[in-house]
Amino acid sequence: MDRAHAAGVERICTVGDGLAEAEAALEIAKHHEGVVAACAVHPTRAHEVDDAARARLRELVADPKCVAVGETGIDTYWITHDPDRTAPLDVQEEVFRWHIDLAVESGKALMIHNREGDAEIMRILADAPQPKHVILHCFSSPVEVAREALDRGYVLSFAGNVTFKRNDFLREAAAMVPAGQYLIETDAPYMTPEPFRGARNEPSLIGHTALALADVRGVDVTQVTKEVGETFSQVYRV
Repeated sequence: MDRAHAAGVERICTVGDGLAEAEAALEIAKHHEGVVAACAVHPTRAHEVDDAARARLRELVADPKCVAVGETGIDTYWITHDPDRTAPLDVQEEVFRWHIDLAVESGKALMIHNREGDAEIMRILADAPQPKHVILHCFSSPVEVAREALDRGYVLSFAGNVTFKRNDFLREAAAMVPAGQYLIETDAPYMTPEPFRGARNEPSLIGHTALALADVRGVDVTQVTKEVGETFSQVYRV
């Protein structure tokens, strides 16, 4: 936190993607000014969401310091590569739909994890109840998905992978996204931006992602941080 503040970071949404992690995220948010939490169970752990877990998640999401239901969504990567370490797709979808309902009922934003699940996520969101705000966390999808998501009013959240040399498609999405429909994030400890790729990521490095967006958008970085701050306030209601 000290390094983040020294780097100019004023507000953070910390994510708990399991029951224990969500409880920890809320505790961090309660003890640090400028920090809020998102609470859910990650799709790879969807098989852990029994009735008791749902009841506890409702309690966590009801806390004023919880501003979003997330991260939830679809992850087919591990189904393909190591199915023993993830929930099957039908369970992921059922639990994702339950999280969507929770976001609608609570009036809080929905934060979506998507790993090789573009078609499934866009299909499910199209026929599910609509949360007030939908955030596509660590956006890593093709430009065509970005366009459809923006047309639906979703928010794209860009992480350090927007700085990776091969990811021109992400920079194209970052260049076209309107103000009010984008955020930046670390996805720490992963997705460390260039020039620190390979090291452990942390909030103090977020400025490199902001600079990358400023570059492709043709604006000063202060414009990016202003727009991100306004979107943060809008979608998280803080």
